Amino acid sequence: QVQLEESGGGLVQAGASLRLSCKASERTFDNYGLGWFRQAPGQEREFVAGINWDGGNTFYGDSVKGRFTISRNNAKATIYLQMNNLKSEDTGVYYCAASSKFRYTTPRALRDFNSWGQGTQVTVSS
Repeated sequence: QVQLEESGGGLVQAGASLRLSCKASERTFDNYGLGWFRQAPGQEREFVAGINWDGGNTFYGDSVKGRFTISRNNAKATIYLQMNNLKSEDTGVYYCAASSKFRYTTPRALRDFNSWGQGTQVTVSS
């Protein structure tokens, strides 16, 4: 399994932007499809965005389409989530995840992923 470490979370006001980063330990980073999930207190973990091995294919959850952008830099073994026009309902712990089962297509279900980071807190005040 690849080790993942998120950063970039914080407390912001509604309408602001944040960029999350997730650094991977794996040298063969481009063997993995990647994604972001989030979890609010008392709720299930929710898919946010997924990306295939070279960034050519991406997929977003309905609640973030048009506001969030997922990207990756394979040379730096890092995945990013640019979050714009944040809303209070975006509050939660954000997790990055890697899938060794999905490389050329975009992983999007919890069961597609087999490595997880520890999470970073994002809080949006209204």
